[in-house]
Amino acid sequence: MDIGTLLQLTIDRNASDLHIISGYYPSIRVNGDLYQLNNTEVITATDAKKLLFELISSEQKENLLSNREIDLGIDYNGHRFRLNIYYTKNGLSGAFRLISTTIKTIEELNLPAIINKTKDLSQGLVLLTGPTGEGKSTTLAAIINDINTKYSKHIITIEDPVEYVYPVSKSIISQRELHQDTHSWQVALRSALREDPDVILVGEMRDYDTIDLALTAAETGHLVFSTLHTSSASEAINRMIDIFPANQQNQIKSQLSAELQMVVSQKLLPRLDKPGRIPAAEILIINPAVASLIREGKTHLINNVMLTSEGEGMILFEKCLSNLYQAGKISRDTAMSYAIRPKELENLI
Repeated sequence: MDIGTLLQLTIDRNASDLHIISGYYPSIRVNGDLYQLNNTEVITATDAKKLLFELISSEQKENLLSNREIDLGIDYNGHRFRLNIYYTKNGLSGAFRLISTTIKTIEELNLPAIINKTKDLSQGLVLLTGPTGEGKSTTLAAIINDINTKYSKHIITIEDPVEYVYPVSKSIISQRELHQDTHSWQVALRSALREDPDVILVGEMRDYDTIDLALTAAETGHLVFSTLHTSSASEAINRMIDIFPANQQNQIKSQLSAELQMVVSQKLLPRLDKPGRIPAAEILIINPAVASLIREGKTHLINNVMLTSEGEGMILFEKCLSNLYQAGKISRDTAMSYAIRPKELENLI
């Protein structure tokens, strides 16, 4: 068994992920379901170390041994993988995410066309939210590549690690990888403001400093894209506010009401009509009514605005689930199990 064979099998099976964990068969995830490759051999701790150490440099090994985990991007046979290597009680393990070689458009991803409007913004903050593995990076890549092909701009991305590699087009793109090209999100963001950017992609807003700097970048005339691990649009706003000390929260509410442009919360659902998964998305557009609710700290009322503002392109997650169910694309059970607000979904369907 060698790592190249496992990576090629992941590509050939059109799997999203490959897992190498001591004590188990190699495993791949296809359309959201995990399969152990029991026609191979169970991976021992020695196997895992040998397979994974083939992929990293001496410097990366030192980083791994020191921090007990590492994120990186690797290329294999014309394909790109995001790789996290980590230690468990049984030894070394690896989680590979296969990154598509082509960057799809918003339409090809079956996402609402309103998301395309973010490419035309001149400044502000756009957030993609949702759990890990639900397509946030793919959606962001679609938007960034749309800007890349339609406008002459300088786009800076700060990623952990670099996932999609953008083709040379009208824009120029500086892609920076954490721990490889920069030491931290904060240092890279501060530096980005001195690198003449038009658009900044921050892979993830994880802490106070990153959120503060992203808001500052948006406030100073840049278009900023980033992600948060929250399940709904209103929760994303609350998360950003709550991370600041109480004495700064009024200021942050004011900044968010002025700079936040759109929040897209998405999940990938198993399809009923054919094999594969389909995205369900909640769209919040920051219109004057929403901006006022953010300033006044009444984010619990944002869902009501989304329900009554479909004409502007907004959609509540449960409304999207209802639409997919009515169209025969997902089952009722799937809709109910993924709902954030089950009672609201029951009323809709």
